[in-house]
Formats: sequence, C-alpha cells, structure tokens
Amino acid sequence: MSKLNKRKLARILLILFMLLAVVAFYFVPGVRSKVTQVLMLFRSMSVESIVGYLRSFGIWAVVISFLLMMFQSIIAPLPAFLITFANAAVFGWWQGALLSWTSAMAGALVCFYIARIAGRDIVERLNKNFSLESLDAYFDRYGKHTILICRLLPFISFDFVSYAAGLTAIKPIPFLIATGIGQLPATVVYSYVGSNLTGSTKTILFGLLSMFALFIAVYVFKQIYQGRQAKTNK
Repeated sequence: MSKLNKRKLARILLILFMLLAVVAFYFVPGVRSKVTQVLMLFRSMSVESIVGYLRSFGIWAVVISFLLMMFQSIIAPLPAFLITFANAAVFGWWQGALLSWTSAMAGALVCFYIARIAGRDIVERLNKNFSLESLDAYFDRYGKHTILICRLLPFISFDFVSYAAGLTAIKPIPFLIATGIGQLPATVVYSYVGSNLTGSTKTILFGLLSMFALFIAVYVFKQIYQGRQAKTNK
C-alpha cells in the first residue's frame, strides 16, 4: 500500500472514530454524563474538585489522571495545570510531576498525529478559537525552537501548539524533545509548589510562574536571534 493510500485510510478511520465519539456523546446517556462531568470539573477551575474526583477511583486514580490529561489534550483548550496540581496533591510532588509530564507528552503526541492525519481543515474545526496562521510564520522561521518557546509559556495553549506542529514538516522525535524540555520545568515547579498550596495562593503562583516563563521565552528568543545574526554576518 502506497504512503498516500495509507494516509487516506488513516484519515477515514480517524473521521469514523470522531463520528462514533459524537454519536456516543449524544445518544449514549452514560457517555454523555461522564464527559459532561469531566468538562464541569475543568470549568470549575477547582483543584480540590479534581483531587476529590481522582481519589474516588482508588487504585485506578493513576489511570484516570492519565486519561484526563489525554482528554484535555484532544479537547483543546482545557486547563492542564489543574491536573498537574491535583496529581501533586494526590500522588506526591515528584510522583505527580512524573505522571503529569508523561501523560502530557502522550497527549501532545496524539494531537500531533491527529493533525498530521486529519489535515489543516479538520484541525481548524477542532480549534475554532485559534488561528493557525498566527503560528505559521513562527514555525517556518524557528521550527522546533517555536515549540520550545511555546511550551515555556503557560498562557499559550499546549494542545493547540501540538496540533499546529503536526501540520508542519517537523519530525515526531524533535517535536517530543522540544515538548519534553519545554514542559518539564513548569511541570516540576507546579507539582512541587502545588503540593503545598491551596486556594487563591495557587492563582498567585500561576501568575508568578507566567511572568517567569515570559522572561525565559524572551531569553530564548534573544539567543535564537543572536545566533541567526551571527550566521548572517559570517
């Protein structure tokens, strides 16, 4: 089977899976109830609610947390940092950080391949609140560095960047490396501090970390710019 035919087959299977998911949501009460419950958890912006939800599953809490991170990755944009805080509270800071990091990486890879298989038209329908054109120029100019910078900024949709990357020529391995490096610092800090904070303090922390991430991004941009200028002047 040729590469083109494989891609067509993969796209057909993806569309069928999406249609089945939509049908299940609208016509299977149990599925709709569970999905609605999860969406309400995210919309509440309450870490305590997600902590209680995870603990209600007992020994299966790790699996549920992993699936929640995957779910928020595909249904962009939902706040992944809520799960990161909850994981730290339920499993401990380093165990929670490891779980959050690996599940975020898995979710990013799923989004990447969905975009690669589906194409630009379907991705734009999945992410109606974002314009892919706003990231096109950055991907064309900086490639994997764009992913690294975007991962360092918590106010840029993690999932949207994964979808956008899947539409570029970047390979999966460089994508995962840039994602892993960019996501790790915030995951570790969120998990460590989040395991000791509650309520409004977490909101303050998120604001401070956003500023910190912005400074990092500016530094990375500066380094890339200086490197390109040096090559140009040679």
